[in-house]
Amino acid sequence: MGNYKLLPYGISDYAQVKREGLFMVDKTKYLERMERAGHFLFLIRPRRFGKSMFLSMMEAYYDIEAKDNFDLLFGVTYSRNSRAVSPVS
Repeated sequence: MGNYKLLPYGISDYAQVKREGLFMVDKTKYLERMERAGHFLFLIRPRRFGKSMFLSMMEAYYDIEAKDNFDLLFGVTYSRNSRAVSPVS
């Protein structure tokens, strides 16, 4: 029973969640969809649905200053294993 991850309750910093090994649903596949969607996007989801976490994930993914941590943050995610989305290099 000891092999479970804690929920990141109240934490919306993607890098912190990944560093601490907390439970998180991989939503990096939506980066590909958003890149193809167009210029104007409206993120409407219910409360506590992960909007801030998703924006934090996008910031970590596209931030040129965070490229040294890219493998740590996105090493086992959909976006890292898919060639559909190109991170900042």
